[in-house]
Amino acid sequence: MSGLLVMKFGGTSMGSAERIRVAADICTEQKSGRPVLAVVSAMSGVTDLLLNTLRHAEGGDEAGIGSNIEQLLKRHLDACAELALGEGVSEGVRDLVADFRRLAHGMLMLGERPPRSVDEAVAIGERLTALLLSEFMESRGIRARAINGSDVIVTDAVFGNATPLMDATRKKAQQVVKPLLDGGIVPVVTGFNGATADGRPTTLGRGGSDFSASILAAALDASELWIWTDVDGIMSADPRSVPDARVLDSLTYSEAAELAYNGAKVLHPRTLAPLIDRQIPVWSKNSFHREHPGTRIVSKVDAPPGPRAVTSMANVALVSLEPANAAVSGTRLMARALEALADANAEVLALTSSSYRQTFCFLVRKEELAEAMKSLEADLALELTHGYLKPIEVDENVGLLAVVGEGMRGTPGLAGRIFSAISKEDVNIIAIAQGSSELTISVVVRRDGLERAIRAVHGECR
Repeated sequence: MSGLLVMKFGGTSMGSAERIRVAADICTEQKSGRPVLAVVSAMSGVTDLLLNTLRHAEGGDEAGIGSNIEQLLKRHLDACAELALGEGVSEGVRDLVADFRRLAHGMLMLGERPPRSVDEAVAIGERLTALLLSEFMESRGIRARAINGSDVIVTDAVFGNATPLMDATRKKAQQVVKPLLDGGIVPVVTGFNGATADGRPTTLGRGGSDFSASILAAALDASELWIWTDVDGIMSADPRSVPDARVLDSLTYSEAAELAYNGAKVLHPRTLAPLIDRQIPVWSKNSFHREHPGTRIVSKVDAPPGPRAVTSMANVALVSLEPANAAVSGTRLMARALEALADANAEVLALTSSSYRQTFCFLVRKEELAEAMKSLEADLALELTHGYLKPIEVDENVGLLAVVGEGMRGTPGLAGRIFSAISKEDVNIIAIAQGSSELTISVVVRRDGLERAIRAVHGECR
């Protein structure tokens, strides 16, 4: 749609009545010159509260359920009162919380959390903020409408981490959202959730509100996507580890995607994929510091080749496999291990191997480790039982450091500088990986040396 601006407001940007006012102001300002669509996250902390409530339900803790639901209801009713919204909106809040209570009590009776029901339940957080923002805008004379993402975004049936079906979503967006935009109405769409073609609720994974916004921007041929957070943009490193980290003016799609994949918190890792083919620019902006321009993400930037940023992940584990004798094909073993990881839905963050000993190791997120090990041990049970494969080793005392930038392979001496900077801090390098894309050099180090390594590499590469 010509001129359409899609804006996503994160949890901190929707975390209180004051922040909802700011989001409404931003929408109002932008709507004066072009059509606007807003995508909202749940209030900060609410998704965790909802998931905690469902864990209480699975464990039979009825008192815990009641306490959490009262907290959920109070927070949103307080915001409703601060925004001076009427009793009709308060009743809408109560109805949505009642829907969540019904789902939680169903899980209490079952003693388990069916994935489909979990997806339906946790989307209540976004439905509540969509209601509050749209009704507040209406109260100020700006026409707005709350839209459930499940009525627009069509996905596969992988509950908890669904993938959009773009052709079906485009058709739904044209039917449900475009008429509102054509009529001068601001659609306020819930982030994070969708539904299968036959209407079963799904979610897009944690942080999926960014992904929702990019899906809708692509489906509606938007001119731009703005992602509002609580930081000034994408930074050259995490400022909590590197005090002199700076905001980057611009990044390529590939650089931003690599940073997100390797631990940068600003974007959901899958956010950029729907936008690249349509060349829709993305801005990462700070709703608490609106005068700052933020970081622009596009296909090409005017910057010299080399490192742009350093990111890291601490909550990871290194899994090592080694054949017990040379008769076992390391290549075939690696293929089977990767297939087992795919079956477990575990992402491989880094992979490295030894050509002579046929050993290899890979890095996975800790939250995916249990399922990954279960799948590996099942698929390789014969080799492990008969001693063809040594016991699988797992090291959880590690961290990942990733240096990201276009064209790093063409920068002479860069890898040596990175490794020298790390070694000067007496930090031992456990594994190294660099993909053929030239975009990322990944280094696995001991966890207790991760922050020292980040600061050293950032200082060397800036």
